[in-house]
Amino acid sequence: MTSLANRPTPPRSDGDGPVPGPLPPRLTRSLVGRWALFVVMVLVAVVMLYPFWVMIATSLKSEAQFLSGGGFSWLSWRNLSATLPLGQEVLSSTIVCSVSIAVILLVGLPAGFAFSKLRFRTSTTVFLIIVSAMMVPLQAILMPEFVNVTRLGLTGGYAGAIVVYASLGTPFSVFLFATYFRSVPDELIEAGIVDGLGYVGVLRRLVVPIAVPAIATVTVLQFIQIWDDLLVGLLFIQNTSERPITVGLAVLAAGRTTSIPELMAGSLVSALPAMVVYLGFQRYLVKGLTMGIDR
Repeated sequence: MTSLANRPTPPRSDGDGPVPGPLPPRLTRSLVGRWALFVVMVLVAVVMLYPFWVMIATSLKSEAQFLSGGGFSWLSWRNLSATLPLGQEVLSSTIVCSVSIAVILLVGLPAGFAFSKLRFRTSTTVFLIIVSAMMVPLQAILMPEFVNVTRLGLTGGYAGAIVVYASLGTPFSVFLFATYFRSVPDELIEAGIVDGLGYVGVLRRLVVPIAVPAIATVTVLQFIQIWDDLLVGLLFIQNTSERPITVGLAVLAAGRTTSIPELMAGSLVSALPAMVVYLGFQRYLVKGLTMGIDR
């Protein structure tokens, strides 16, 4: 018979159950890794969001308050509305972005489908030539493009900028759509052909509905790039009443007396649409970028 002194001592309890022991080493490392990742993400978020906080805080000051370092005022926003035609410039940027993206989608979507599903003898060579156009920097072709567009008489309004933006964005859209459509089963295309849809019907009725993430990805990336661009709008839109908002801000910054609060207010107006579009389509953006790679 075992004596009471030799019996193992049961774990102490506070009334709600036994006291938990130390965590396993693997679980401890996992918790430490998660907390470290959380801290790093918070630091990155602070670094990324700090410029926007500076823009907002500076735009809510007058020039005197900005120089003195304190105060609150809507004077900069009122002066900005009187200095720049914000409504017209935002409308011009919207028109240029919308039409350019529409052209990019109309060309890139069927081209990407053709390169991924309709094989012909020189398809790989032609595809590589189109994709290689993404490697050419804008600055290298800007002046030749300006000469060509000027000869066509398209530098007065939106047409010249739309042609340039569409030509610059189409290679990327062809590459992304071709990569995305490789994940579409060939049996689905063949079934549509057997049912008598034809390639145009398959593209319109079967492929486009399942390509929404890729379409959203191209739309978001091209919108951000076109909306924030300055060089093309500055060179190819020479009509003052049709200039985009980035050109208007550049003109405001180049003035003899530049008000920093007004410039921050205009920069905030220019940055908000791209941020809203990105946040609104973020889930489609991630799916569209990774869909063709996962399979």
